[in-house]
Amino acid sequence: MYPNRSLKSVWLVSHWFLLGFSMCFALATQAAVTLPSFETSYNAKLYGFAITATSSLSPLPNGNYEYYFNADSMVGKVSEKTEVSWNTKEQRIIPQRYSYQRKGLGKSRDDELVFDWSTNKVTNLKNNQIQALDAGKNFQDSLSYQIQLSQDLMAGKKQFEYAITNGSKIKQYTFDIVGEETLTTSLGDVKTVKVKRTRDKDELVTYAWFAKDYQYLLIRLQQEENGSAYTININKASLNGKAIDHF
Repeated sequence: MYPNRSLKSVWLVSHWFLLGFSMCFALATQAAVTLPSFETSYNAKLYGFAITATSSLSPLPNGNYEYYFNADSMVGKVSEKTEVSWNTKEQRIIPQRYSYQRKGLGKSRDDELVFDWSTNKVTNLKNNQIQALDAGKNFQDSLSYQIQLSQDLMAGKKQFEYAITNGSKIKQYTFDIVGEETLTTSLGDVKTVKVKRTRDKDELVTYAWFAKDYQYLLIRLQQEENGSAYTININKASLNGKAIDHF
């Protein structure tokens, strides 16, 4: 009865579940000079299908960072990865290379983008499509904007908008802080900030909760559509190699 909805839900997880993973990069009082390493794990059940998701950030030998995301269910798998650099002076994330793979979710997909900031162009290596980018805008890929969001939240901003490119189209993502809540989780009670993604002419609404006292780690994500709500919860996390056993 629900196969198509399940496929859509797993696909949405790969894009909206991620909106807050990188919040754990934020420091409590000031912008980070470097980005810490982390690993997170989340679980959910959508239309009877169990979904597990993992995410990690790690430094690379060239001074950049690799941000990785993977979501698995009985109906398919989504993997995304981005290499980014961090401009400390401008407090800005700069995407360098992004890849996306989807298997089992209807039609499989495989994309790889390479950013050339010397010419302000991004190339999709899979179809050899080249897109020009406005040098005056801070363009992000479908993962790197999440790191930028964490830095902007840390700077005290209340509204956030990002230009996201997939190598052929550009979309505007808008977020707002809507309040604070204390959540009960499998790791204990935790104080959170609640963020909403704002969309025009879209029935899907996405909320995410981030731990105020734990460097804004993503705690919960909820998607609401057509009167139904689907919730994803944290079940495991570590920062800089140290496990979080209890909030």
